Amino acid sequence: LNCRQLVGVCTGDFRYWGYEAYDMPIFTYNLGVGEGFYIGVSCQHCEIDSELVLVIGDLHIPERKYYIHPAFKALLAPGKIQHVLCTGNLCSQSVYDQLKCICADVHVVKGEFDELPFPETKILTVGRYKIGLTHGHQVVPWGDRESLAMLRRQLNVSILISGHTHIPEAYEYDGGIFLNPGSATGAFSPLKASPQPTFMLLDIQESSVNLYTYRLVGDEHKVDRMEFPSAA
Repeated sequence: LNCRQLVGVCTGDFRYWGYEAYDMPIFTYNLGVGEGFYIGVSCQHCEIDSELVLVIGDLHIPERKYYIHPAFKALLAPGKIQHVLCTGNLCSQSVYDQLKCICADVHVVKGEFDELPFPETKILTVGRYKIGLTHGHQVVPWGDRESLAMLRRQLNVSILISGHTHIPEAYEYDGGIFLNPGSATGAFSPLKASPQPTFMLLDIQESSVNLYTYRLVGDEHKVDRMEFPSAA
């Protein structure tokens, strides 16, 4: 929603995405929890033009972790998301199939432990934003801002998404936006033995990008929000 006052209409399970923490009014109709579709709503100040993008990666199933935590899996129901962008290291066909169940438009790049024939990098457009996707093990030093900025310029994108470090990051630098969703399963890495499980949700609108970072705390999820205005 791109409006003066955010208004949401949902099937009854939208609250689990954490938007209620940001004073977004939610109008729930009795259509059944988890049916996976939205009702359109119009108002004097609203224009519905946003797209939801799941940013996820470094699951390492089954080598380092056996599954996605149920608290996260409950959020990743079909019908809520328009695009899935994965930084790689799925490590199994079954995990890729799970992502395809979330939505039809799934983009994955190859991690150093992936055997499936994913590309090293991908460029796609969501709304008016060009997004670059790479795993990140090719970037030396890993996660280095200057090296990532150089790659963003080479790909000629507004937003660069990378992984590999298993440490979530979101920042603006050198004229672009840089995102790292971390590890959705909390798989260990050479940089961190026990990282917190995380993934990201992008709400891409006409004039801004809203970022929601989901963190697993115990058996519950917590949400952090950032806004990047005029990111294109």
